[in-house]
Amino acid sequence: MAVPARVICRSDELSDAGRGVRFEVALAGRMVPAFAVRYCGEVHAYLNECRHVPVELDWVPGEFFDISHNYLVCATHGAYYSPLSGLCLGGPCKGRSLLRVEVYEADGYIYLKQEAS
Repeated sequence: MAVPARVICRSDELSDAGRGVRFEVALAGRMVPAFAVRYCGEVHAYLNECRHVPVELDWVPGEFFDISHNYLVCATHGAYYSPLSGLCLGGPCKGRSLLRVEVYEADGYIYLKQEAS
């Protein structure tokens, strides 16, 4: 039996390169923080964990972009990531990637594709 998709937020809650939406996903039997942002018109979601040291990226809840609004940034370490791929482009974890969370957009909402196990 298929598990119904879980709503993360309304589509209009994510403006391009704007504030993100935080949510949690089940991973290995525990709930872990994640976030979704819109960039170049598309929604991208990742676990909310820097690839250098496992701390949340946002400096204020939902604020994931740097001042230029071109990169996701870790407020603790200064690592900056591509919003499109999650790849760290500079900082202490250069070359590593944020862990993607599969989401999709339909009928005015952003949905979590499926819970991880």
